[in-house]
Amino acid sequence: MTKKPPYLDKFYPEVYRALGDVNKKLRMIYPDVDLPSSLLELVSVRVSQINGCGTCLSIHVPAARRAGVEDYKLDALPAWRMVTEFSEQERAALELAEALTILPKDHENSLAAVQACNIFAEEQVAALEWAIIMINAFNRVSIASGHPLIRSR
Repeated sequence: MTKKPPYLDKFYPEVYRALGDVNKKLRMIYPDVDLPSSLLELVSVRVSQINGCGTCLSIHVPAARRAGVEDYKLDALPAWRMVTEFSEQERAALELAEALTILPKDHENSLAAVQACNIFAEEQVAALEWAIIMINAFNRVSIASGHPLIRSR
């Protein structure tokens, strides 16, 4: 009989709850710095695509649709650089998301943050970076735990 990996959220629920508490606090900050949920969900989908987290994709793709992200953008998201319909803000956020997710060896991810500061206010860039860090953390927990896809209702 093949064993499954442990669900990290079940073995140490207090740690997972703390991660959720951080995420709740951040969700209170995003409106204060004028970051739309559509942009945050778009970033969450892209990061989850890069990491290959099916669980998070099954959550954030429907959430992105509910937040107003058009289907054609979700369909083309892996090739966003080739699609002219992405706004300047979306492009800067996606560039930052990829830089913080892939983490180049030369640490050039700071260049993406500097470029994002040309599009967003500094507090928006900081909030975006936290959003990217959080979805990466949740991706890793779900992947390590082998969480299943979440079925939409």
